[in-house]
Amino acid sequence: MKLLLDENLSRRIVPFLQTAFPGSTQIALLGLESASDSKIWQYAKDNGFVIVSRDSDFQERSLVAGHPPQVIWLKIPNRSKTVVLNILLDHRTEIERALTEQNLACVELSHHD
Repeated sequence: MKLLLDENLSRRIVPFLQTAFPGSTQIALLGLESASDSKIWQYAKDNGFVIVSRDSDFQERSLVAGHPPQVIWLKIPNRSKTVVLNILLDHRTEIERALTEQNLACVELSHHD
């Protein structure tokens, strides 16, 4: 499962995701930083990515358009790169189960201190 991080998530965590989520990348690394949500959605769909975002936009789109692509909605305030990375890695099994086995359109994750 490869992740496409929205521009609100740091591209600096991409190398640390490769073992758990090989092929993952971030919007800016693809030259899509000024692209519309529709273009990002289509790119993810065409290239087999799961979109990861802190914004509700993609979660809402998944309700209307269905999937693919699937979405991971990080319901967290602006946090450090380490917090975001740890949430994704710590919930890997849950993410894969929800998206693969349960075939959900969106997984919502939050972080409680």
